Amino acid sequence: MASAPSHAGVRLLDPHTINQIAAGEVVERPASVVKELVENALDAGARRITIELLQSGTELIRVTDDGTGMSRDDAIACLERHATSKIRTVEDLGRIGSLGFRGEALPSIASVSRFQLSSGQGDGSRTVLDVHGGRRAEPHHEAGPKGTTISVEDLFYNTPARLKFLKTMGTELAQISEIVGKYAISTPDVAFRLIHGEQTLLDSPGDGDALSAVAAVWGRDVARGIAEIDVFREGIRVRGYISAPHFTRPTRSQQWIFVNGRPVKNRGLYTAIDVAYRQITPERRFPVALLMIDLDPASVDMNVSPTKSECRFSQEGRVFDAVRQGIKGALMEHGMMPNMDGIIRANEAIAASNAQPRISDELVAWSTAIDPGFAVAHSDSHDDEPVIFRSFADRFLAGLRVIGQTADAFFIIAENDEGIMVIDQHVAHERVLFERIRNARGAGGVERQPLLTPMTLDLDRAQATIVNERLEEFLGMGFELEPFGDQAFIVRAAPAAMRGADPITVLKELIDEILDGAGPSGLSVREQIWVMCSCKMAIKAGDRLGMAEMEKLLIDLARTENPYLCPHGRPITISMGKSELMRRFKRA
Repeated sequence: MASAPSHAGVRLLDPHTINQIAAGEVVERPASVVKELVENALDAGARRITIELLQSGTELIRVTDDGTGMSRDDAIACLERHATSKIRTVEDLGRIGSLGFRGEALPSIASVSRFQLSSGQGDGSRTVLDVHGGRRAEPHHEAGPKGTTISVEDLFYNTPARLKFLKTMGTELAQISEIVGKYAISTPDVAFRLIHGEQTLLDSPGDGDALSAVAAVWGRDVARGIAEIDVFREGIRVRGYISAPHFTRPTRSQQWIFVNGRPVKNRGLYTAIDVAYRQITPERRFPVALLMIDLDPASVDMNVSPTKSECRFSQEGRVFDAVRQGIKGALMEHGMMPNMDGIIRANEAIAASNAQPRISDELVAWSTAIDPGFAVAHSDSHDDEPVIFRSFADRFLAGLRVIGQTADAFFIIAENDEGIMVIDQHVAHERVLFERIRNARGAGGVERQPLLTPMTLDLDRAQATIVNERLEEFLGMGFELEPFGDQAFIVRAAPAAMRGADPITVLKELIDEILDGAGPSGLSVREQIWVMCSCKMAIKAGDRLGMAEMEKLLIDLARTENPYLCPHGRPITISMGKSELMRRFKRA
C-alpha cells in the first residue's frame, strides 16, 4: 500500500538531482551520448573525429576531435546546466544554426557516468576535468594537442534501473553506428572513425566527396545504385541521393533526412518521399533516400524535443512540395521513371518466373494424428443440430476441393463440406513456414538446400554485427553461413522452402528488418526472427500456383497449430457456410 504523500513543503532541487532528471530526457542510451558529443565536436569545427567504444558504449565512450578546444574557464562552465556558447537570448532560438544549443548534454551525461573532459585551444597544455556521478573534482592540466577528448565510462553505473531498458549489445552498437554514419554522410569533409574494441566499424575519408562517405557507411553497392538530386524551390534547397524505383528496401532504414545539417524524423517528409514514388515502386517497399534540406533557420523549429531529433516547419506544405517535386524531377532527369516498354518487359519476366514450379506436384499424404480435443460447429441442416468434429483439420479437409486463384492470384478459392473459403496464400504459407521453423529447431534444424556455387554476403558494419550476434539463429533457420573477413560471409546453403529465391536478397532484407526493429511486437527476439524469415520465404501475393501446389498448401495449413492467423496477426481464411450462401440468395 502506497504511503501518504509528504507535506514537507516546496523546495528547490539540488543541481545533481536536476541533472539526473535532465539525463532521463537527453541520455536515453549510449547512442544518445555519442550523438551529443559528435555534435559538439562538429560545432567546434573539427575535421577529424574518432569515437572509441567498449561494450557497445556502456563501458566506455571516448570522442576525440581536433576542433577549436576550450579554455580553462569554458571547460568548467560547460559542465553547468544550460551553459552554452551557441545562443545568447530567446530570440536566438528562432534562428539556430548550430547542432547543439540547449546546454544540457554535458552535465546530464556527467551525472550518470564517470566522466572526463580534456581540452586545449593550442598544442601544449590542456585542462582536465573529472566528474563522477555529477561530482566534479578540481581541474588539473596535462600535455596534449589542440582539440577536445571526452571519455564517458560506466554509463548509468549510478542509475542501474536505466541499464535494464537497454537492448542487446548488438542493437545498441547498431544505433551508435547509425548515428555516426549519418554525420559522416552529412559532413563528408569531416573524417570519422568508429572503433569498437579492436575493430574499426567505420572509417570515412573526409575528402569532401559525398559518395565516398556513402560508400564508407552504406557500402559501394548502394553508392553505385543511387542518383544525385539537387534542386532549389521557393527558398528551399533539396540535395542528396535517391535510388531507382527497383532499388528498394523492406523498411525505411535507409531513408535518412537532414534539415540544416541535423538528422531528423518528420512524418510529412517521409510521406513526401512515398508520394514521389507512388505507383512506381512495389507496395510496402521503400526506396533508398538521402535528403539534405537547407532553408532559413527562422522557418524551422528545432526546439521540439530535448533530443533535437524532431522538427516543425512554419510552411510545411512548401517543404513537402520541394521534396516531392525534387525527387520526381531527379527520377525523370536520370531516366529512372518506368516507361510502358519497361513495364511490359518486367511483367513478362515476372510471368516467366511464376511459370516455374515452386512446390513438388506430388502431394504428401496427410497422415498426422488427430487432435483428441473436440470442436463444435453448426450444421447447415434445417434442424440446426450441432455436429461434432474432432479438430479444425478434420473440418477443414472434409470434402476439400480447390477451385482456383482470384484477385490477380492474391487469394485461393476452395470449398469443403461446410461452405466456400477464401485463403490469403501468402499469409497461409507464412503460418506454415513459421511453425515448421519453430518446430524443426528441436529436431535437427530446418531442411537446407546446398547452393551449387557458394555466394558472398557483403554487409556494412552494423549488419555484420547483427549476423555475428545471431549466427546460431540464422543457422537454425536453414542458412549455412561462415564468416569471410570482417564484414562478409560465405553462404553455402539456404532453406529448401525458399524455392529458388535469391538467398542474398532474402538475407539482406531480413537483416535490415532486424536492425529496424520491424518484427511483430509481443514476441521474443528469436520468434521475431522466425516470423521475418517465414515472411521472406513464403509465396507472394500474385504468385501463380498449380492446383496441386494450392492443395498441398491448404493441407499443410490445416495441420498447423494456429490456422486462423498468420504470425503477424493477419487473418488467413474467410469462409461462408452453405446456410449463409442460401440466405444471401434468398433460398433459405
